[in-house]
Amino acid sequence: MRSVFLLEAFVLACFVLFSQVTAKNAEDIRCKCICPPYKEIKGQIYNNNVSLKDCNCLHVVDPMPVDGKDVEAYCLRCECKYEERSSGTIRVTIIMYLSILGLLLLYMVYLTLLEPILKRRLFGHSQLIQSDDDVGDQQPFANAHNVLSRSQSRPNMLNKVEHAQQRWRRQVQEQRKSVFDRHVVLS
Repeated sequence: MRSVFLLEAFVLACFVLFSQVTAKNAEDIRCKCICPPYKEIKGQIYNNNVSLKDCNCLHVVDPMPVDGKDVEAYCLRCECKYEERSSGTIRVTIIMYLSILGLLLLYMVYLTLLEPILKRRLFGHSQLIQSDDDVGDQQPFANAHNVLSRSQSRPNMLNKVEHAQQRWRRQVQEQRKSVFDRHVVLS
C-alpha cells in the first residue's frame, strides 16, 4: 500500500515538473538590443519581453534617446536579437544534478561511517587488528575475501570479480611496501 502511494506521488511530481517545463514564462523570451554610442548618447543595452516579429529597435528601445529623423539612423546601428530559453529545462537539470550529488554524498557517508561498522560485525573484531608488519597497510579488510569465498551460495561471476579485486589489492599493497618501506619504485 505504501509503495503504491509513493509511486503515485512520484508520478504526480513528474507530471507537475514536466508540465512546468513546457509552459513559457514571460522571463523565458526577450528581445535584446545592443546600441552603440551615437553622437552624444552613450551605448546601451535594452531588454524587453516582445514576440519574435516585434524584435526590433522601434519596439524594444524605450525611451528612445533620439528624436525625429535621427531615430532611423540610431535604430540602424542597433543590433537586436531574439532570445528564448527554457527555465523549466534548466530547473529539471539542476534538480537532477543536485539529486545525483546528494546520492553521492549519501554513498560517501555510507562508505566512511556505516561500512566499517557493518564489516566489524560481519567479520569480527579480531581481523581488524593490524600486526606490526602491516603498519603501512591501508586495507584492514584484506582477509574478507577468504571469508566470503567459503560461501558456496555465491554466483561464479561474483567470485571472479572478487578474486580480481583481491589480486589488485595485493598488488597495490606490495607496491606500497616497496615504495614506502624499501624506497624502491616499481616500473
